Amino acid sequence: MPRRRIGFWYRFAAVLCKPPLVVLIKRDWRGMEHIPAEGGFITVVNHNSHVDPFAYAHYQYNTGRVPRFLAKSGLFKKGFVGAAMRGTGQIPVYRESTDALSAFRAAIDAVERGECVAFYPEGTLTRDPDGWPMTGKTGAARVALQTKCPVVPVAQWGANELLPPYAKKPDLFPRKTHHVLAGPPVDLSRFYGKEMTPDLLKEATEVIMAAITRQLEEIRGEKAPATPYDPRRERIEQRRRTEAQTQGKEPEGQSK
Repeated sequence: MPRRRIGFWYRFAAVLCKPPLVVLIKRDWRGMEHIPAEGGFITVVNHNSHVDPFAYAHYQYNTGRVPRFLAKSGLFKKGFVGAAMRGTGQIPVYRESTDALSAFRAAIDAVERGECVAFYPEGTLTRDPDGWPMTGKTGAARVALQTKCPVVPVAQWGANELLPPYAKKPDLFPRKTHHVLAGPPVDLSRFYGKEMTPDLLKEATEVIMAAITRQLEEIRGEKAPATPYDPRRERIEQRRRTEAQTQGKEPEGQSK
């Protein structure tokens, strides 16, 4: 597989990060044949640990197609961090934009230049109690439908055993295994050429998340829940439970 130019900053980051990753985590990496050798594309990846961006970047780096992650645009203006973000070619997201598609204009430009842009479509660490992918946000679908580029679903598992979500200390022993499985590109062709309405973007995002989930099911050897965890739905249900408890509680000092 031909290797693209990686650049000083990315190689410097690899020199710093690869040795501890090699020591801390064993690797079960599959599906690299689905990573395009040429041209711009998107990878969509599940997120279950603060460590997994580094572990996944190691996997992707070894394919010769380094990932360009999305990050808040403000981070690109801050000293050494900003220099490193710019130097490694990470992608700013302009959340202050009033146009949803313009918020991802740098990601679109990167794909059109032939880069790999890595999306965590959940937007944050999964809150599913068993670590399955949650419902996704529509950014990856927006860029995919705008550029018609390949969208490669990638599932990972194991970094969350080294550092569980929201844990403060890693669990180093026994040594954990980082499992990664990339699948064939998601077929989004039926959405091409249509107006990017909220309903269409939601449907395309569900197709993307289902593909990631299927990859994770293969890694874990078990089935995911039929309905993905939805943080918004959970907040609504929690609010209803709270309101019901409040309404059922008698005022203080009143006899029962």
